Amino acid sequence: MAGLLLNLNYTLFLLVTSPWLLWRFFVQGKNKRGWHHKLLGRVQRRQSKNPCIWLHAVSVGEVNLLVPVLRRLKQQEPDVEFVISTTTETGFNLAQKRFPDLYTFFCPFDLTWAIKNTITRLRPDMLVLAELEVWPNLISTCRKKEIPVVVINGRLSEKSFRGYQKCRWLVQRTFKQISMIGSQNETYRNRFIQLGCDPEQVSVTGNVKFDGLETARDNPATKKLSHAIGLKPGAPVFVAGSTQLEEDLLAVNAFQELAIKFPELRLILVPRHPERCAALAKQIDQLGIPCLLRSKLAPLNQPPNTHACESLLQPRPMQSSGNIFNVYPIVIVDVIGELGAWWGCASATYVGGSLGRRGGQNMMEPAAFGIPVSFGPNTHNFKDIVQELLSNDAARVIRDKSSLKQFVDQALTQPDWSSALGNRAKNTVIRHQGASLRTSKLLWTVLENHHSTVAIRSTQKPNQAA
Repeated sequence: MAGLLLNLNYTLFLLVTSPWLLWRFFVQGKNKRGWHHKLLGRVQRRQSKNPCIWLHAVSVGEVNLLVPVLRRLKQQEPDVEFVISTTTETGFNLAQKRFPDLYTFFCPFDLTWAIKNTITRLRPDMLVLAELEVWPNLISTCRKKEIPVVVINGRLSEKSFRGYQKCRWLVQRTFKQISMIGSQNETYRNRFIQLGCDPEQVSVTGNVKFDGLETARDNPATKKLSHAIGLKPGAPVFVAGSTQLEEDLLAVNAFQELAIKFPELRLILVPRHPERCAALAKQIDQLGIPCLLRSKLAPLNQPPNTHACESLLQPRPMQSSGNIFNVYPIVIVDVIGELGAWWGCASATYVGGSLGRRGGQNMMEPAAFGIPVSFGPNTHNFKDIVQELLSNDAARVIRDKSSLKQFVDQALTQPDWSSALGNRAKNTVIRHQGASLRTSKLLWTVLENHHSTVAIRSTQKPNQAA
């Protein structure tokens, strides 16, 4: 009955939002793929009889956290098959790039027929949800089919927790149907318990995102990007990543003033949403500041066209305070999956999504490189790590163009200060590593218990029949 009511509510929601969905489909060209997965659950039918783990990652951040977990899982049990679902198109694209040897598909909507079709075709032995995706029909259907559901890297922000508390009577039943939750910290664990989870059901495994972080600045991907834009050793580079529009313009304005003092300075902009990069490039060009899109340069897996790149990357005239001088063009990264490597090129960094209401983006990636890290004051999505970085004097909070300009200036002119700040950030990250090992052990424990239970039941059935 509950599933039927949910199906009706979901169907009504789709009907109400259909004009908006059609507008995105036909006008913006978005959400065109995977509808046979989402609405019907017509995913690829799995042929093998090997055990299978279905991992669901909503978008880019969750896909990235699967990297170290899957590495551990494959080492422990190479015969197990893995399939990955995502919700967003950017997540889907990144999953295909990160895991080219695995089957990737769009997660079905929380409609019983789509979920049942997906499960029938995949025959998973376990469903793993990255961070938290509470879809009642999905979890309930898995429970009925005796498929354990495990949440890894579980987090419940204060905002989400308050929202769930308002309908605790509704979500409690769903939370209780989850087999195990690997929580990022004790605070999140307590919130899960307050929402109805049994204490034995929730354990603290740590934050997997720390384990997937690159710490060596001379890693192959960063070296290729440095070569692609002709970076000289020791060249000053300011990287602003996961940014919203107001933050892009803030970084551009700071760069415009800093370039007078640092003529070799490069600015790398990596907006949160690549689809707006072309419009951003036009806006920057109208300000009289040279820029180019990353897609105009060679992909990482191809050798660069040296002659073409050199012509695109040559310093060009820019006017500021009535003076005209040459600056290197701003590089706007309009491709998915490169931000982690771009951080390694930086002398100073700004992590976006932290000036508006978004709540901040992942500041652990630049911190892991030991680079001076800054972000805005609104970082509730990463409250714990921000608190630790600031308490260890390992990051700076930016509130306007003046403070951003001062931060980058200090990072470029005071190498001892810059190195000390970066090292404190890197050490903070290193102290938190090890979650992927604890998470993989948790998953294998659940899977082994499940297989043991299934084996016992299969041997009991003939005896019961007798």
